[in-house]
Amino acid sequence: MAAPASKYWAYWDISNSDSSVVINHRLWQEVLDTYLVLRPDGNRFRYKDVSQEDRDKLDKYIMEMSSLDPRTYSKAEQKAYWINFYNALTVDLVLEHYPVKSITKIGPWYRFGPWDMDITRVAGQRLTLNDIEHRILRPLWEDSRIHYAVNCASIGCPDLSAMVFTAANTDQMLDDLARRFIRQEKGMSWVDERLTLSRIYEWYEKDFVDQEGVVLHLLRFSSQGNARRLKKYTGVIQYQYEWGLNELK
Repeated sequence: MAAPASKYWAYWDISNSDSSVVINHRLWQEVLDTYLVLRPDGNRFRYKDVSQEDRDKLDKYIMEMSSLDPRTYSKAEQKAYWINFYNALTVDLVLEHYPVKSITKIGPWYRFGPWDMDITRVAGQRLTLNDIEHRILRPLWEDSRIHYAVNCASIGCPDLSAMVFTAANTDQMLDDLARRFIRQEKGMSWVDERLTLSRIYEWYEKDFVDQEGVVLHLLRFSSQGNARRLKKYTGVIQYQYEWGLNELK
Protein backbone atom coordinates (compact mmCIF):
# COMPACT_ATOMS: atom_id res chain seq x y z
CA MET A 1 0.00 0.00 0.00
CA ALA A 2 1.46 3.34 -1.04
CA ALA A 3 1.00 6.04 1.58
CA PRO A 4 -0.30 9.45 0.48
CA ALA A 5 2.33 12.10 -0.05
CA SER A 6 2.53 15.20 2.08
CA LYS A 7 0.99 17.98 -0.02
CA TYR A 8 0.95 21.56 1.21
CA TRP A 9 -2.46 23.27 1.32
CA ALA A 10 -1.85 27.01 1.63
CA TYR A 11 -5.43 27.74 2.72
CA TRP A 12 -4.66 26.37 6.19
CA ASP A 13 -1.25 27.99 6.60
CA ILE A 14 -2.62 30.93 8.57
CA SER A 15 -2.54 31.45 12.32
CA ASN A 16 -2.96 34.15 14.93
CA SER A 17 0.15 34.35 17.08
CA ASP A 18 -1.56 36.89 19.34
CA SER A 19 -4.41 34.57 20.21
CA SER A 20 -4.45 33.05 23.68
CA VAL A 21 -7.86 31.38 23.21
CA VAL A 22 -7.94 27.72 24.24
CA ILE A 23 -10.17 25.25 22.38
CA ASN A 24 -12.28 23.10 24.70
CA HIS A 25 -11.83 19.36 24.07
CA ARG A 26 -13.69 18.27 27.23
CA LEU A 27 -16.35 16.22 25.44
CA TRP A 28 -13.75 14.18 23.57
CA GLN A 29 -11.85 13.62 26.82
CA GLU A 30 -15.03 12.32 28.47
CA VAL A 31 -15.55 9.80 25.66
CA LEU A 32 -11.94 8.62 25.97
CA ASP A 33 -12.23 8.35 29.76
CA THR A 34 -15.30 6.15 29.42
CA TYR A 35 -14.41 3.81 26.57
CA LEU A 36 -10.64 3.65 26.03
CA VAL A 37 -8.99 0.74 27.84
CA LEU A 38 -5.27 1.14 28.48
CA ARG A 39 -3.11 -1.93 27.85
CA PRO A 40 0.67 -2.36 27.65
CA ASP A 41 0.48 -4.09 24.26
CA GLY A 42 -1.91 -1.51 22.81
CA ASN A 43 -4.91 0.51 23.93
CA ARG A 44 -8.36 -0.77 22.97
CA PHE A 45 -11.65 1.06 22.46
CA ARG A 46 -14.97 -0.40 23.65
CA TYR A 47 -16.95 0.41 20.51
CA LYS A 48 -19.73 -2.07 21.22
CA ASP A 49 -20.45 -0.48 24.62
CA VAL A 50 -20.86 3.14 23.51
CA SER A 51 -24.26 4.41 24.63
CA GLN A 52 -26.53 6.62 22.57
CA GLU A 53 -25.93 9.39 25.07
CA ASP A 54 -22.21 9.22 24.45
CA ARG A 55 -22.71 8.93 20.70
CA ASP A 56 -24.60 12.21 20.98
CA LYS A 57 -21.76 13.65 23.06
CA LEU A 58 -19.22 12.69 20.39
CA ASP A 59 -21.43 14.13 17.66
CA LYS A 60 -21.72 17.37 19.63
CA TYR A 61 -17.95 17.57 19.97
CA ILE A 62 -17.46 17.03 16.25
CA MET A 63 -20.06 19.69 15.47
CA GLU A 64 -18.32 22.12 17.79
CA MET A 65 -14.94 21.48 16.18
CA SER A 66 -16.31 21.79 12.64
CA SER A 67 -17.91 25.13 13.54
CA LEU A 68 -14.54 26.68 14.41
CA ASP A 69 -12.06 28.30 12.08
CA PRO A 70 -8.72 26.98 13.34
CA ARG A 71 -6.84 29.62 11.36
CA THR A 72 -7.89 32.21 13.95
CA TYR A 73 -5.98 30.40 16.71
CA SER A 74 -2.29 30.08 17.53
CA LYS A 75 -0.23 27.50 15.64
CA ALA A 76 0.17 25.36 18.76
CA GLU A 77 -3.57 25.40 19.42
CA GLN A 78 -4.20 24.40 15.80
CA LYS A 79 -1.89 21.39 16.01
CA ALA A 80 -3.76 20.02 19.02
CA TYR A 81 -7.09 20.82 17.38
CA TRP A 82 -6.36 18.87 14.20
CA ILE A 83 -5.01 15.80 16.03
CA ASN A 84 -8.00 15.60 18.40
CA PHE A 85 -10.45 16.23 15.58
CA TYR A 86 -8.90 13.53 13.39
CA ASN A 87 -9.09 10.95 16.18
CA ALA A 88 -12.66 11.84 17.13
CA LEU A 89 -13.78 11.66 13.50
CA THR A 90 -12.16 8.24 13.14
CA VAL A 91 -13.88 6.81 16.22
CA ASP A 92 -17.19 8.30 15.06
CA LEU A 93 -16.73 6.74 11.62
CA VAL A 94 -16.12 3.29 13.12
CA LEU A 95 -19.15 3.63 15.39
CA GLU A 96 -21.27 4.58 12.38
CA HIS A 97 -20.33 1.32 10.63
CA TYR A 98 -19.90 -0.96 13.65
CA PRO A 99 -19.64 -3.93 13.80
CA VAL A 100 -16.74 -4.02 11.38
CA LYS A 101 -13.57 -6.12 11.56
CA SER A 102 -11.30 -3.45 10.13
CA ILE A 103 -11.55 0.21 9.24
CA THR A 104 -10.26 -0.79 5.81
CA LYS A 105 -13.69 -2.33 5.15
CA ILE A 106 -15.40 1.05 5.45
CA GLY A 107 -15.98 3.02 2.27
CA PRO A 108 -16.60 2.14 -1.37
CA TRP A 109 -15.38 -1.23 -2.62
CA TYR A 110 -12.87 0.36 -5.00
CA ARG A 111 -10.99 2.16 -2.24
CA PHE A 112 -8.79 0.92 0.57
CA GLY A 113 -10.63 2.28 3.59
CA PRO A 114 -12.47 5.55 4.23
CA TRP A 115 -9.60 8.01 4.22
CA ASP A 116 -10.64 9.77 1.00
CA MET A 117 -14.30 10.12 1.95
CA ASP A 118 -15.62 13.64 2.58
CA ILE A 119 -16.20 13.42 6.31
CA THR A 120 -16.51 16.97 7.58
CA ARG A 121 -16.49 20.64 6.61
CA VAL A 122 -14.36 23.29 8.32
CA ALA A 123 -14.11 26.98 7.44
CA GLY A 124 -16.00 26.38 4.21
CA GLN A 125 -13.73 23.52 3.09
CA ARG A 126 -14.77 19.89 2.67
CA LEU A 127 -12.25 17.62 4.35
CA THR A 128 -11.28 13.97 4.34
CA LEU A 129 -9.15 12.24 6.95
CA ASN A 130 -6.34 12.20 4.39
CA ASP A 131 -6.69 15.96 3.99
CA ILE A 132 -6.23 16.48 7.72
CA GLU A 133 -3.22 14.20 8.00
CA HIS A 134 -1.43 14.64 4.69
CA ARG A 135 -2.42 18.13 3.52
CA ILE A 136 -2.54 19.93 6.87
CA LEU A 137 -0.72 18.22 9.75
CA ARG A 138 2.27 16.75 7.92
CA PRO A 139 3.16 19.64 5.60
CA LEU A 140 2.41 22.47 8.03
CA TRP A 141 4.32 21.07 11.00
CA GLU A 142 6.83 18.70 9.36
CA ASP A 143 6.95 16.69 12.58
CA SER A 144 7.35 12.93 12.12
CA ARG A 145 5.96 12.39 15.63
CA ILE A 146 2.51 13.23 14.26
CA HIS A 147 2.39 9.62 13.07
CA TYR A 148 2.20 8.58 16.72
CA ALA A 149 -0.73 10.88 17.41
CA VAL A 150 -3.27 10.36 14.60
CA ASN A 151 -4.97 7.02 15.14
CA CYS A 152 -6.36 4.83 12.34
CA ALA A 153 -8.42 2.56 14.65
CA SER A 154 -6.18 -0.42 13.92
CA ILE A 155 -4.24 -2.75 16.20
CA GLY A 156 -1.00 -2.02 14.36
CA CYS A 157 -1.40 1.74 14.65
CA PRO A 158 0.25 3.74 17.43
CA ASP A 159 -2.14 3.80 20.37
CA LEU A 160 -5.08 6.14 20.58
CA SER A 161 -4.02 8.57 23.31
CA ALA A 162 -5.94 8.49 26.58
CA MET A 163 -5.44 12.22 26.97
CA VAL A 164 -6.56 14.97 24.63
CA PHE A 165 -3.91 17.14 23.05
CA THR A 166 -3.59 20.78 24.02
CA ALA A 167 -1.25 23.57 23.02
CA ALA A 168 0.53 23.11 26.35
CA ASN A 169 0.97 19.32 26.33
CA THR A 170 1.30 18.32 22.66
CA ASP A 171 5.08 18.36 22.40
CA GLN A 172 5.59 16.23 25.50
CA MET A 173 2.77 13.89 24.53
CA LEU A 174 4.27 13.31 21.09
CA ASP A 175 7.54 12.27 22.72
CA ASP A 176 5.70 10.02 25.16
CA LEU A 177 3.65 8.37 22.41
CA ALA A 178 6.74 7.84 20.25
CA ARG A 179 8.53 6.23 23.18
CA ARG A 180 5.52 4.02 23.95
CA PHE A 181 5.10 2.81 20.36
CA ILE A 182 8.77 2.11 19.74
CA ARG A 183 8.93 0.06 22.94
CA GLN A 184 5.90 -2.04 21.94
CA GLU A 185 6.29 -5.09 19.71
CA LYS A 186 4.03 -3.56 17.09
CA GLY A 187 6.46 -0.66 16.78
CA MET A 188 9.82 -2.43 16.93
CA SER A 189 10.75 -6.03 17.69
CA TRP A 190 13.20 -8.77 16.81
CA VAL A 191 11.80 -11.73 14.87
CA ASP A 192 14.23 -14.54 14.09
CA GLU A 193 17.04 -12.09 14.93
CA ARG A 194 15.78 -9.66 12.28
CA LEU A 195 14.84 -6.08 13.08
CA THR A 196 11.09 -5.86 12.55
CA LEU A 197 9.45 -2.44 12.37
CA SER A 198 5.96 -1.13 11.91
CA ARG A 199 5.15 -0.34 8.30
CA ILE A 200 4.70 3.32 9.23
CA TYR A 201 8.50 3.53 9.00
CA GLU A 202 8.31 2.15 5.48
CA TRP A 203 5.26 4.12 4.34
CA TYR A 204 6.52 7.40 5.78
CA GLU A 205 10.26 6.86 5.63
CA LYS A 206 10.74 10.25 4.00
CA ASP A 207 9.25 12.02 7.03
CA PHE A 208 11.75 10.37 9.38
CA VAL A 209 14.77 10.49 7.07
CA ASP A 210 14.30 14.17 6.31
CA GLN A 211 14.46 14.95 10.01
CA GLU A 212 16.99 12.59 11.54
CA GLY A 213 16.82 9.17 9.91
CA VAL A 214 14.72 6.21 10.95
CA VAL A 215 17.40 4.46 13.03
CA LEU A 216 18.47 7.66 14.79
CA HIS A 217 14.81 8.33 15.51
CA LEU A 218 14.37 4.83 16.94
CA LEU A 219 17.49 5.22 19.08
CA ARG A 220 16.09 8.40 20.57
CA PHE A 221 13.07 6.60 22.00
CA SER A 222 14.25 2.98 22.42
CA SER A 223 15.00 1.14 25.62
CA GLN A 224 18.70 0.92 26.46
CA GLY A 225 18.82 -2.75 25.49
CA ASN A 226 17.24 -2.20 22.11
CA ALA A 227 19.41 0.85 21.49
CA ARG A 228 22.56 -1.21 21.99
CA ARG A 229 21.23 -3.87 19.64
CA LEU A 230 20.20 -1.32 17.03
CA LYS A 231 23.66 0.24 16.93
CA LYS A 232 25.20 -3.11 16.07
CA TYR A 233 22.55 -4.28 13.61
CA THR A 234 23.54 -4.49 9.93
CA GLY A 235 20.93 -6.90 8.61
CA VAL A 236 17.74 -6.52 6.61
CA ILE A 237 14.77 -4.69 8.09
CA GLN A 238 11.40 -6.38 7.77
CA TYR A 239 8.03 -4.70 8.28
CA GLN A 240 4.66 -5.69 9.72
CA TYR A 241 1.26 -4.14 10.38
CA GLU A 242 -2.07 -5.37 11.74
CA TRP A 243 -5.22 -3.81 10.26
CA GLY A 244 -7.65 -5.48 12.66
CA LEU A 245 -9.92 -3.08 14.56
CA ASN A 246 -8.49 -1.79 17.85
CA GLU A 247 -11.56 -2.88 19.79
CA LEU A 248 -11.83 -4.56 23.15
CA LYS A 249 -13.67 -7.79 22.49
